Amino acid sequence: MVNVIGLGYIGLPTALMLASHGVEVVGTDKNEMLVNQLKKHQVTFTETGLEELFNQAVSNGICFTNEYQQADIYIVAVPTPFHKEDKKLDSKYLVSATKSILEVCKKDAVIIIESTISPRTIDKYIRPLVDLHGFTLGKDIHLAHAPERLLPGKMIDELVYNPRTIGADSKEIGQLVKKLYQSFCKGDILLTDIKSAEMSKVIENTYRDINIAFANELAKICRRDEMDVYEIIRLANMHPRVNILQPGPGVGGHCISVDPWFLVGDYPDLTNLILTARKINDSMPKHVLGRIRVMMKEHGLKDITRIGLYGMTYKENVDDIRESPTMKLLSVMDNHLAFGVKAYDPFIVSRLVDNQYFDFDRFLSDIDILVVMVGHDHLLDHVDKIKDKLILDTRHVLDQEGIYQL
Repeated sequence: MVNVIGLGYIGLPTALMLASHGVEVVGTDKNEMLVNQLKKHQVTFTETGLEELFNQAVSNGICFTNEYQQADIYIVAVPTPFHKEDKKLDSKYLVSATKSILEVCKKDAVIIIESTISPRTIDKYIRPLVDLHGFTLGKDIHLAHAPERLLPGKMIDELVYNPRTIGADSKEIGQLVKKLYQSFCKGDILLTDIKSAEMSKVIENTYRDINIAFANELAKICRRDEMDVYEIIRLANMHPRVNILQPGPGVGGHCISVDPWFLVGDYPDLTNLILTARKINDSMPKHVLGRIRVMMKEHGLKDITRIGLYGMTYKENVDDIRESPTMKLLSVMDNHLAFGVKAYDPFIVSRLVDNQYFDFDRFLSDIDILVVMVGHDHLLDHVDKIKDKLILDTRHVLDQEGIYQL
C-alpha cells in the first residue's frame, strides 16, 4: 500500500494516477476541509482531465484521510518554501511529514520525497530523523527522491509522458521505486544517487529562470531605445543554436520563482548569475507599473481606479496563483499608494483582493486601461469586447493596433 502525504497540486494527481492504475493508495493531508471535500468526491482545483482521473481512482478504492497510515511506501509531496531572509529552504513541512511517517511506519518501509528540495536536504534533515526514531537506514527504512516534473494545465499528460529521475541509496531500492512509477509513467525513468536527483531538479528550474531573466532584460533594453523586443527575439531564434524565451510581467508558480533561491541560500558566494536572474525577474512587476505610468501620462489619465488587471493566476488557463506576478504587482502598487486598482480572472471564483470583479463585462465597463497580465484563452475569445480600451499587453498575446507592450 502507498500512502501519499500532501494532497495539493502534486500529491493529489500523483495519488489519483497510482490508484487509477491499480495501486492501493491512501491520500493523507492535515487540511480537514480539503480531505472532507475529497471524501465528497469533489476535486480541489481545476486541471484538465483531473475529474476523470479522480472518478477512476475512486472506483479503484482510493481513500482520503487526515491520518498517516502504516504503509509499504510513502510519497511525500508537501510544500517546500524558502526563508525570505537567507533564501535557504524552509524544511518545516518536510520534517513534520517525515516525523509523522516514522511514528507509524513499519520496518522496511520506503519513503520517497517528491517535493522539490535543495541539494543535501535529505542528508541534513531526513537521515538524522530516521536515526532519532531508532531505525537503521538501508535496513529498517529506505529513502529515495523522485522529484516531480509537472506543469499546471498539462499535469495529467506530463505525469504519464515526462521522463523521471529517481535518486536512491541502492540499486535495489531504486528499481523498486522505478517499478512503482512504471505503473503509469511511459517516459524514461533514470536512476541515480539522491544528491544528484536533488540538484538536477533545482537546476532545471534555475536554467529556465535565467533564460526568462535574459528575455526580460532584453525587454528593458529595447524599451529604452524603442526597439521591438519580440521581433528581435524572433530574428535571433532563427539561429539554430539560439532559443530565447519570451519576456513577461514576472515569474510565478512554485518552481521557477522558488527553486533558484535554494541555490542562492546554500551557495551565496557562487551564485552571482542566479541571484541576478532572480532580481531581474522579481523586478518585472515594477517595470509593468512604469509602463502603466507612461500610458497614463500620454493620455492625460489620473484616476488609478480606472486601471484593470486581467489575470491573477501565474500562467494561462489554470487557477494557480502561487507567486503570481499580478499579486506582486498589486503589492508594488500598494507600496506606492496606488489604491483602488481593479482585478479580474475567469479562473478565480473566490475573493482574493479588494476591487476584484467576477463579471467580465462589468469589469470592462469600470476601467479605461486594461493590463493583460495573463493570456487566458477566455480573453482571446472576447477580444471584440476590449477594442475601445487602452491596453498594455505584458504577455504579447494580442495583435490589434495601438497596443502597448513591455
